[in-house]
Formats: sequence, structure tokens, C-alpha cells
Amino acid sequence: MKNILLHICCAPDGSVPIPDLIAEGWNVIGFFYGSNIHPFDEYYRRLGAIRTVIAHNSITCEISPYSPEEWLSKIHGLENEPEGGQRCTECFKTQLTACALTAKELGCEYISTTLTISPHKNVALINGLGEMIASSHGLKWENRIWRKNNGFLRSVKVSKELGLYRQNYCGCTFSKKTGIRNYPNP
Repeated sequence: MKNILLHICCAPDGSVPIPDLIAEGWNVIGFFYGSNIHPFDEYYRRLGAIRTVIAHNSITCEISPYSPEEWLSKIHGLENEPEGGQRCTECFKTQLTACALTAKELGCEYISTTLTISPHKNVALINGLGEMIASSHGLKWENRIWRKNNGFLRSVKVSKELGLYRQNYCGCTFSKKTGIRNYPNP
């Protein structure tokens, strides 16, 4: 059985990839990086939903510490970029790099992400970044486009069945157009 650390951007997006990978015979470990999510109440709400989908699928999940200041420093200078622009690319890199580093710590050979289930994300960019980051850390990238075969619609259905919180913005303060505040770790 191959071990994979699956970056889960949010619970609804993880609701299809997790059971699909398990059905294929993967040993799936989740990974949640939420420092890009603002405000703290939103982060905490998404973390609760992550815990629900993880428990439903009987897998473990590594939760990266909540450090919005660190994330903001990584995207500094890109605050005025449009959605889908360079700021988002840097955000994807940050999340996937954190996933790769955690995979190495855990002894996982493969990494992947649930980001490609979204109809709003550039899957070629995400899979390209994933391949580059995995390779640079001595890992293998499991290239997936989860929105294929009605993946997104399936995630909506499963999310309703599990009562998962479905957010209405990507997560960062810039995608929501709110002010930046400092939040404590949960």
C-alpha cells in the first residue's frame, strides 16, 4: 500500500478525493494548511468541517499551525493582485511546500492536493507546481484533476449529506476584501 499525504484545502473539496483514493488502495493521510484563511473565525469553522470529513473517512490528518503572519509575509507585495494571479500562485506554492515538508517528516512517498476539484482553480498550474515541489523534496506527485467525472458536483452532494460548511470565498483576506487582523492559534 502506498502512503500519500493529501493536501486538503477545505472539507468539501476533500469529500471526494479522500474516499476515491482509499478505494484505489492508497493509505491516505490528510494535511490541512490554513494560515491563508482569514479571519480566524473562518479558519476555525473550516477546521471543524475538516475534522468532520476526516472522521467520516477514518483517516488521520496533520494540521499545520495557524500562522497568518507567516503567510502574509510570503505574499507580501502581491496584495493587489487579482484573484487567480501571482498571489494565488504563491499561496499554492506555500501550501504545497508545507505539505511536502510534512510528507518527508511522516515518511510518505507521494503528495497530492484537493485544490483541483474546484472549477475556479487552474489545474495545470496546480499540478505543475505540485510536480515541481514534490520532485524538489524527493517525493512523487500524484497528478489528479478531481473535478473530472462530476467530482465537483459529487462534492456538493457529499457535503450536503455530511452537513459540511461550504465557504463562499477562497479563504484569504484579499479574496474576501476584509481587513487584516492578528489571530491566536486555536
